[in-house]
Amino acid sequence: MQDPNADTQWNDVLRAKGIIPPKETEISEDQIVSMVEQTIEDKTKARDLRDMNLDELNENEDDIDEDEERIFEAYRKQRLQEIRAAQKNAIFGDVREISRDEYVTEVNQAGEDIWVVLLVYKQSIPLCKLIEQYFYDLARKFPAAKFLKSISSVCIPNYPDKNLPTVFVYQNGELKKQFVGPLVFRGMKLTKDDLEWMLSETGAIVTDLEEKPRQDVHDVMTSSIRTTVAGDGDESD
Repeated sequence: MQDPNADTQWNDVLRAKGIIPPKETEISEDQIVSMVEQTIEDKTKARDLRDMNLDELNENEDDIDEDEERIFEAYRKQRLQEIRAAQKNAIFGDVREISRDEYVTEVNQAGEDIWVVLLVYKQSIPLCKLIEQYFYDLARKFPAAKFLKSISSVCIPNYPDKNLPTVFVYQNGELKKQFVGPLVFRGMKLTKDDLEWMLSETGAIVTDLEEKPRQDVHDVMTSSIRTTVAGDGDESD
């Protein structure tokens, strides 16, 4: 029997008359590979997953089926492996004190893709001391990031004490984020995990914390009461 897919004039006539079905479209090897990759990508939502941090992966965990659960877990492991790999490639691991003259070379010219986290502080302010202590712990945990500190009067002349502590986050000479003053840190209630999470949201470090540290309920209520009382006092004036 003659192959109906063969390229012959007779088969062309038969196809034109509707006697045999149209010739099957040939698919190249590259097209097959592309189709398979697209199918896998659609199934695993790979593009979305690559853009997710650990917290976002956890938030989306309830929306997946059993097959995708394995993929999510693989991505979590991959993220943790990236953290460990970054630590192996560490070149810092400590907190260095810098002067005003060193600011440009140590911060703005730190190196390509190097994250710099700078604490501007004053030794007499308790919250500054607390964050300085956390800096040493985080510098050891995330040695791929460059942790620096500088006394405010040395680093930035006439810098107001009310803005202390201040944390600047730089990459490639560009200021990515700044945290200014005690309120943004929740004062002395700041924990090391709080600070780690804040820095992770800037991109300076890749945290292994799976969710944002929760503020103590009592702290929230106390803060709310203080705000209300302050508001009532303003109205009475």
